[in-house]
Amino acid sequence: MGTLYVVPTPIGNLEDITLRALRVLKEAVLIAAEDTRTTRVLLDHYGIITPLTSYHEHNKLTKLDAIFEALATGDVALVSDAGTPGISDPGYELIGAAIRRGARVEPLPGANALLPALVGSGLPTDSFIYLGFLPRKPKALLELLTDLADEPRTLVAYDSPNRLTDTLAAIQQALGDRPVCVARELSKKFEEFRRGTASEVLVHFQQTPPRGEITLVIGGKPAEAREIWDETKVRTALYLRLDAGEPLSRAARAIAGMSGWERRAVYALGAEYKGGGRR
Repeated sequence: MGTLYVVPTPIGNLEDITLRALRVLKEAVLIAAEDTRTTRVLLDHYGIITPLTSYHEHNKLTKLDAIFEALATGDVALVSDAGTPGISDPGYELIGAAIRRGARVEPLPGANALLPALVGSGLPTDSFIYLGFLPRKPKALLELLTDLADEPRTLVAYDSPNRLTDTLAAIQQALGDRPVCVARELSKKFEEFRRGTASEVLVHFQQTPPRGEITLVIGGKPAEAREIWDETKVRTALYLRLDAGEPLSRAARAIAGMSGWERRAVYALGAEYKGGGRR
């Protein structure tokens, strides 16, 4: 059985593809593409003639047999419209099926919109949460943001230009006037990073309606605005993580970030718990 290669493709500029990715696309017996028309543009640009088949949300179940028949004879490359397959697209289901069938899965590093938006935002990058595509319905969006109101980590999401101003207004309502960055049309001709508070960025896009692909980065709750947890709350959250098998160092770091406690103090409670001194 061949290898299923997970191949990132450019999100705009066709030069943003690795030499290894080009080689894999040339040598594969089949390329499974989210949209064959989009992928054909890339292949034609680099003179690649590997056969294409579509694999997307609406045919993912009917295409599995054909893809695994090809995989039995050689390597298959999985690509999405743009960026890294498996991130907010049905590629993860094909990857999971390949793993269950014992096939080798080899993901290649490469282009995506999430990380360039994050590092270009100017907001903290040491820890962040990826939210995927934000809910379309206003009520669901407001509920999601409200649930994240006490989250100290940076938030990253994809959004539609048609809903962006509504999203920025919802951020103000649920989170306050947080710092945000709208990364638009990354790697393309009209790339833009619009940084500021949610209200400032909202005013800009009310005056200049946004177009193109949108990645939204939202600052976490400031430390001075966070509730400091009492010891009972810290212990409860920490013990749940430890009982679920999470390593103490990772659990202590996460709880410290949410609770306002020093990591060493949280770690000490966890060490006591694991050592048998449970309360």
